[in-house]
Amino acid sequence: MSWIKRALGMGAPLPKNDKTEGGAITNASPMGLTRGRMICLDSSLKLLLDGHSHVTVPGDEKVWAVGNIDLGQSMRLLRFYLDDEDYFLQVVMNGPSNGDIQDIILFGYHSVTTINSEQELLRLSGPGAKLGMPRYELDGEEYGREWGSEDGQTELTPLLEYVKSPEKSYRIRHNCMLYARDIGLVNRREFLLLSVEEDEEGVISLSTAVGVTLQPTDLSVL
Repeated sequence: MSWIKRALGMGAPLPKNDKTEGGAITNASPMGLTRGRMICLDSSLKLLLDGHSHVTVPGDEKVWAVGNIDLGQSMRLLRFYLDDEDYFLQVVMNGPSNGDIQDIILFGYHSVTTINSEQELLRLSGPGAKLGMPRYELDGEEYGREWGSEDGQTELTPLLEYVKSPEKSYRIRHNCMLYARDIGLVNRREFLLLSVEEDEEGVISLSTAVGVTLQPTDLSVL
């Protein structure tokens, strides 16, 4: 069972009070990760994933911004957005301390599409769209849905993210769905995260990100 199912059951999490700034939690630093720190991935990781995962391992990158998503019951997602804007590192925390790390996933953006009309939004994520169906295909690979038990399309999961960058703090509303596939490596899977995102200015986009499981030994923080 996936971490989101263990944390929230089969239902979607409810966003926290919009007036909550969430700043204290975004100051958490598992493995010493904070804005400005350098993430260095093990050089052997690229060879290990070659031929198994579509995620391209980046070089050494600094953390530019940090996102926090409170899931309740002491669980949260921390997202460390890199200077290379194509990547973010997601750390699943199952407790209040920096050592309460449950999962680590390196995500690389596949695409980000701005949605300019309600019709386009319905076409991409409404009833009858591929998003939310039990299976999803991308670049010739088929992924299985991780959230929802319906035989057909299921509702997207709403999440509220608080992000702190060097310039400002802001919120992003997500309506998202997670898919995954086995890649033939022990304790590693490939993930497909699709999210309809709305920023504080009302700009709506559909982001598609492909991720792969990391182990703590895969990275060091300088």
